[in-house]
This record gives sequence, structure tokens and C-alpha cells, in this order.
Amino acid sequence: MNRAFSRKKDKTWMHTPEALSKHYIPYNAKFLGSTEVEQPKGTEVVRDAVRKLKFARHIKKSEGQKIPKVELQISIYGVKILEPKTKEVQHNCQLHRISFCADDKTDKRIFTFICKDSESNKHLCYVFDSEKCAEEITLTIGQAFDLAYRKFLESGGKDVETRKQIAGLQKRIQDLEAENMELKNKVQDLESQLRVTQVSTSPGGSVTPKSPSTDIFDMIPFSPVSHPSSTPTRNGTQPPPIPSRSTEIKRDLFGAEPFDPFNCGAGDFPPDIQSKLDEMQRQRWRGSKWD
Repeated sequence: MNRAFSRKKDKTWMHTPEALSKHYIPYNAKFLGSTEVEQPKGTEVVRDAVRKLKFARHIKKSEGQKIPKVELQISIYGVKILEPKTKEVQHNCQLHRISFCADDKTDKRIFTFICKDSESNKHLCYVFDSEKCAEEITLTIGQAFDLAYRKFLESGGKDVETRKQIAGLQKRIQDLEAENMELKNKVQDLESQLRVTQVSTSPGGSVTPKSPSTDIFDMIPFSPVSHPSSTPTRNGTQPPPIPSRSTEIKRDLFGAEPFDPFNCGAGDFPPDIQSKLDEMQRQRWRGSKWD
């Protein structure tokens, strides 16, 4: 492994100061992952981290998982790790939190750096695989450190505090954007539920009348408290009133009314039977007259 913070006399920087101070230098690489380390720097520290992450990736590769590709954006403010297609920031490693950076001389594809996490304050070692530009990426990070240190000396230390404040504001903006997206999703869910409720409710808030309950024979049960409907008139005349029966009703020994076919209302029997009953009624009347 090789430290890449200090500028070597036989090496010249590959990028202009403006490219790193006003913009950033992008690189594509494969991200093996990150792991916690006990020390903020050291060749043996990063070597153990590389060995550990390589073994973990070998197991995942045997299970059919591919090493994810990432885009690195290097500037005097830090190293951003993004998803190449969506440009979503996965990790934002501020430069003043990076304590060690190195490339592997035995495996020219591997380079690493150690960064202190802003939330947990743990030291994490990030390991990457780049087939052609591992050493170039390491030197670019070293150049970013060199420019940042010069600006620190020129500003008397104020520039570092400004960058810390900017980094804090950027993190706050990311948190607010995440909260905003969550609130938007909740609003969409509430609107969907409201539309479903409006569709199920009839217009004007009217309630659909319930049909009367029926018995097992699909008949509406008789209710003694229901009022009889008025009988429609024929040709504008009211039908004759129903004759009232005597209040004193003779009953048999069982308490039932005796059947009298002559007291039944008209229309209760067929015409032929009704005519015979009428004839019997007349004979009965004549007999009682002569008696």
C-alpha cells in the first residue's frame, strides 16, 4: 500500500486547480463496500479491510450478485459516491474527515480511503475496484487535499469552518427532501382513499333506501300496526262502507266464533256458491216470518 496524501517530487498533478476547486473530477469504479476499522490510518489497517471486503464479495459473487458500479466525484470539498444512472448520492465523504488514502501496489485495481462517519463517529474504510485508474484516483484525492490545505492557509482557517457549515446545510437539505417525499406519498394515499369514498357514496349525500326484510318464503311479513291503504274510488264514488258487526259475539265452548256463512262479506265465495247462499238466506227469512 502507498500513502497518497503528500505530493511526490517526481509526480505532477493531473488536473488544474480550478477543476477541483470550482467543479469536480468524475471517475467510474466498482464499489466493494465499506467496513469499520479501529484506526484512522495505516497500511495494515486498510490491507485487512480490503481482505475482508474481497472475501465478502467473493461469497456474494458465488450467489450470483454482481459488484455494483458507482461514480466518484472528487473535489476540494470531498468525495461523493453516486449511483451512475440516477445520480443519487449514496455517500458524501467530506474531505476534512478523510484521514488516509492509498492504492494497492500488488493489485493495481484496488484503492481505498478511510473516512470518519459524521453520525456514528466511527472510522470506515471504503474499498473500490478500478481496472485502469486506481492510482490516478488516489493521486486526484491527494491533489484535492493539497488545494484544500492551501486554501486553509490563505483563509486563516475560516474556509474549513465555512465548508463544515455548507456540508451541514447540504445534509439538512437532503433530510428535508426525504421528509418532503414521504409527506407527498402520504397525501397521495389520502387522496386515493377519498376518491374511493366519494365513488361509494351516492350523489348529494342521499342514502339508498333499504328494501323491506322478507321471510323465508320471500314474503313481506304482516304488521298489525301498519295502516291500511285507502281504497281507490271507482268513477268518482266511494265504495259502500263495511257493515259493522255486533259487539256481542257468541262463542262456542272453546272460545271460538261459530262459523256463519251468511255473515261473510260479499265476494268471499264464488258466484255459484254465493247464489245458493242467498237462496238459503231467503228461505230462512220466510220460515222465520211464518213462525
